[in-house]
Amino acid sequence: MIGGMFIYNHKGEVLISRVYRDDIGRNAVDAFRVNVIHARQQVRSPVTNIARTSFFHVKRSNIWLAAVTKQNVNAAMVFEFLFKMVEVMQSYFGKISEDNIKNNFVLIYEILDEILDFGYPQNTDTGILKTFITQQGVKSQSKEETAQITSQVTGQIGWRREGIKYRRNELFLDVLESVNLLMSPQGQVLSAHVAGRIVMKSYLSGMPECKFGINDKLLMESKGKSSLDDSSRGGSSAKTAIAIDDCQFHQCVKLSKFETEHSISFIPPDGEYELMKYRTTKDISLPFRVIPLVREIGRQKMEVKVVVKSNFKPSLLAQKVEVRIPTPLNTSGVQVICMKGKAKYKASENAIVWKIKRMGGMKECQLSAEIELLNTNDKKKWTRPPISMNFEVPFAPSGFKVRYLKVFEPKMNYSDHDVIKWVRYIGRSGLYETRC
Repeated sequence: MIGGMFIYNHKGEVLISRVYRDDIGRNAVDAFRVNVIHARQQVRSPVTNIARTSFFHVKRSNIWLAAVTKQNVNAAMVFEFLFKMVEVMQSYFGKISEDNIKNNFVLIYEILDEILDFGYPQNTDTGILKTFITQQGVKSQSKEETAQITSQVTGQIGWRREGIKYRRNELFLDVLESVNLLMSPQGQVLSAHVAGRIVMKSYLSGMPECKFGINDKLLMESKGKSSLDDSSRGGSSAKTAIAIDDCQFHQCVKLSKFETEHSISFIPPDGEYELMKYRTTKDISLPFRVIPLVREIGRQKMEVKVVVKSNFKPSLLAQKVEVRIPTPLNTSGVQVICMKGKAKYKASENAIVWKIKRMGGMKECQLSAEIELLNTNDKKKWTRPPISMNFEVPFAPSGFKVRYLKVFEPKMNYSDHDVIKWVRYIGRSGLYETRC
């Protein structure tokens, strides 16, 4: 497993050093500094092998975190641990910077001792760590508190402590989707998929159990053969269901119930957490269509016309819309005309950047540009990189819908109707490109 953990600054100075196994010596620290941080060429691989020693490293701003081992370990698990380590540190002292690490080095050593045991990752849940590791150091607990923490860490529900009370019980649910698209100039979809996340914030008293329903085809069809009867009666369950290709759940979700009853049942952690990740490739509602027209007039002039069409309900508004239209390297000047938003030629990025603050559904915007080119001896034809787009829309492009969200807490004096629930859908652009 992990033989040692080192945290460096941009100069290669060691800020935190923790060795867990005898096979990792001080020379490993210098090897990483020389071969990665001070390397002549930029090191692009996150795994570096030096003298039969593997260095798994991630960089945050100007800080390097490196896990070192001489064994044949699971690389995915080591990186998962490093990202969790970053998450834990950020939850304790905010931004990861050299000053913050120096000011909190005692705390970081306490965290490392708690989350790594002889190189094996242990409990990395921030909520549990904060119950006994504070900014002031490790709290001294009474016997009752120690017993409670032990049962929480080693028990079935390690992500939630008992005795949580709120005056107002609330649940916030965000469906965050990222749309990725590659479209041909003729409007044919070459590849498209949606990567989604369900982020929840729960402020609930006691030990509640939540049941969560989504419009997944598998879940809806498993409700019995009645779905066939519904469709014959004119029910729209089959039409509104989406096909989820793969999904990943938080540890609080009862997978046995998901496999047998096809329902997402869980005891939620307190505060913010990511309940589920999913991916879908079928029946994606593309929020925008980009229609490009590029016309080369001789060797010194080029005309570009770009039309952006929004394909969602007129009652909805898209925000932060940005279209990037690439230009040739030998561009000397650009004249841009657009009826909506602001467009500007950025020579440093070799692109025309067109920004629209807000755009309603079923609308159409147009941009025209005249590009002047310099004469060059290069006979190589311009490759025409794709037009990319950024945006944010208030709906889920995959068609994902929350059908119900129920809370059961028999011991506390509140019911499902007393819980205030908030659901929000946000669709954002991932790599949204159209060839021109």
